[in-house]
Amino acid sequence: MKTAVVILNWNGKQLLEQFLPSIVNFSEGVADIYVADNASTDDSINFIKSNFPSVKIVVNSKNGGYAKGYNDALEFIEADIYCLINSDIEVTANWLPPIIDVFQKEANTAIIQPKLLDFKNKEKFEYAGAAGGFVDYFGYPYCRGRVFNNLEDDNGQFNDTTDIFWASGACFFIRSSVFHKLGGFDEDYFAHQEEIDLCWRAQNEGFNIKYVGTSTVYHVGGATLQESNPRKTFLNFRNSLLTILKNVPCKHLAQVILVRLILDGVAGLKFVLELRPIHTWSVLKAHLSFYKNLRRFIKKRRQIQRKSDYSIHTSVVWQHFILARTKFKDLQ
Repeated sequence: MKTAVVILNWNGKQLLEQFLPSIVNFSEGVADIYVADNASTDDSINFIKSNFPSVKIVVNSKNGGYAKGYNDALEFIEADIYCLINSDIEVTANWLPPIIDVFQKEANTAIIQPKLLDFKNKEKFEYAGAAGGFVDYFGYPYCRGRVFNNLEDDNGQFNDTTDIFWASGACFFIRSSVFHKLGGFDEDYFAHQEEIDLCWRAQNEGFNIKYVGTSTVYHVGGATLQESNPRKTFLNFRNSLLTILKNVPCKHLAQVILVRLILDGVAGLKFVLELRPIHTWSVLKAHLSFYKNLRRFIKKRRQIQRKSDYSIHTSVVWQHFILARTKFKDLQ
């Protein structure tokens, strides 16, 4: 299967200097390597041309974030499988063959994620995707190996291949045919949680999402937009609400949105108590933006065929914050 490893870059010359060598060393001969540049103003392009002539470059006309950046670039890349990978990831030997093998054997598997470990502490899972993602009844994302901010050590407990609900956008494999059939990422997201929305839409079309634990990558995390950045808070809260509005079936929708709005208010109060009022303001702006986009996303919702069974009953908020469960295996 023809595979394209596509690295989205925006003013990331230092990250490319550090992490592009591992991708080239462990991918050449198995996949074509591309950098999709989001209108960088640093010396990224010249650096790639001078040091990695085998790497192909697609230059976007503007910085449209993760969603539009990939949508624009992938129009010019021909492959059976796209691997969308962050510029702050170190890959390992033999990281591609186990994933390509699953795609070859399972025609209905559309999206795959490898094991994501923390580059700064390689014995721990990494926040952005760990060992594959899920959502609870109220739309909160969590992972095998990561429940909210609690990260598990990698002791081989997730070396399996299994179905998941969403794959991390930090290292996201998808069949090109499915990506284009679904219209790619929703560009209104800009960045954060657009991969959850895409995975949800893929499942509504009957496709499977998989985690392959025999492929490992190491992710820095927050290299583009750090956790302390209020812009990240805004995008996460707003985009989570938009994903719920688009994808949750009608009989659950009102309850899920109402509870989420209340819990977001609690989170905003928590930011105040932590002396981080700027993040409280980000939550408020996220809600205002959600209301502003309400009509447009209701129209998008009507275009989605909800074929998947919404049989999620877990509340990860209740189990983590009330029952003090911190590991994936303890969630019920």
